[in-house]
Amino acid sequence: MNWKRTAWRGMAVALLLCAALVWDNFADGVDVSPSAPVTAQGLNALASSDIASALRARGQYLVQAGNCIACHTARGGSPLSGGRGIETPFGTVYSSNLTPDPATGIGQWNAAHFWRALHHGRSRDGRLLAPAFPFNHTTLISRDDADAMFAWLHSLPAVVHPTPRHTLQWPLGTQPALAVWRSLYFKAGLYESQKKQSDEWNRGAYLVQGLGHCAACHSARNALGASGAVDDLSGGKMAVVNWTAPSLVDNAQTGLGQASLEEIQTLLRTGQAGSHHTSGPMAEVVRFSTQYLSAADLRAMAVYLKSQVRPSPAAVPIAAQRAVQSDTATRGAQIYDKQCAQCHGDQGQGEPGAYPALVGHRGVLQTDTTNLVQNVLYGGYPPATAGNPRPYGMPPFILTLDDQDIAAVLTHVRSQWGNRAAQVTPLEVNRIRASQGS
Repeated sequence: MNWKRTAWRGMAVALLLCAALVWDNFADGVDVSPSAPVTAQGLNALASSDIASALRARGQYLVQAGNCIACHTARGGSPLSGGRGIETPFGTVYSSNLTPDPATGIGQWNAAHFWRALHHGRSRDGRLLAPAFPFNHTTLISRDDADAMFAWLHSLPAVVHPTPRHTLQWPLGTQPALAVWRSLYFKAGLYESQKKQSDEWNRGAYLVQGLGHCAACHSARNALGASGAVDDLSGGKMAVVNWTAPSLVDNAQTGLGQASLEEIQTLLRTGQAGSHHTSGPMAEVVRFSTQYLSAADLRAMAVYLKSQVRPSPAAVPIAAQRAVQSDTATRGAQIYDKQCAQCHGDQGQGEPGAYPALVGHRGVLQTDTTNLVQNVLYGGYPPATAGNPRPYGMPPFILTLDDQDIAAVLTHVRSQWGNRAAQVTPLEVNRIRASQGS
């Protein structure tokens, strides 16, 4: 009798869990039935309206602020037609077609369908979307902004481009598994203004936490792929692509604490400010998104980001390191003189406006050397922007230098001219090289 009682209890718990999942994931309260899909005839009627034109212009601006084009455009494909593979530790998720093609895009969607996708992470047919789409951030977007984005997307030329099937490991891509994930890590909600903060601060928070979804990269992800809270900017490794998004709250990593608002705005607008420039995934953000934002919005973001910086902890002296072996030191110095000094200077002083100084450079001195190794292996290029249309860059050395060479020259750079950072090992370099299949 005891085993029967235990079995019934287990079944009851399972039923309650299923009921909770159904309630949590399917009672979104969004009515999508009244609105008909926008037709070509309807779009022509809207085209004559000045109000509709202004709405679409605003929508274009918001889509750019959300950096939608970066993920929803396959390499060499039509803008926003989807098909880009977003690699995760669990498989590849392919972005959807956001053009108004009725068969492969959002041509049969209405504004309520689009709102539900942003706010609840559900597709037109009610299907739960994979969290590679950052709906934990887009849920904060206002309905008015969502409608404007939809109006602009529906004004684009329709592109026939079917979305490939995701290749997520079973059962992670199934609807029950996504329902469990959502119950653990997602709750729909709108951005709520902080009354103690200024309108400018709140605008910046709305852009950073919502449209900009900065924490999607600048926070660590757990074993199930969930990132931190929407305001968690404490930094983290970006799995698969092998870059590290630095902590935006640790002044020692980014220097945001002492950077002026103008310097932060310049970096977001042009990709370069002083001796610092964006590279890797952040260069893509500047190229497709932040360079198009208004001065007011860039300033609002800068105000918010500076407010999040915490005082840096007391510097921890570098532990008694192994003395750099003489052959490594010699090798690093020789490689630097041959490959690096022409641009970065004999003393690492750089060339203002062109090549960054390596003396005291935060990117050079980071404890995590992932980004540093990436830049040497694959080249370091800021984005081409209106404010910096012909950026200077560094060529890739993946075919020129082996792991020991790169480790030696980076160790040299991190230990010269007053720089004091730990050695880089060949194993660290090999980890990045091997992960990229080279």
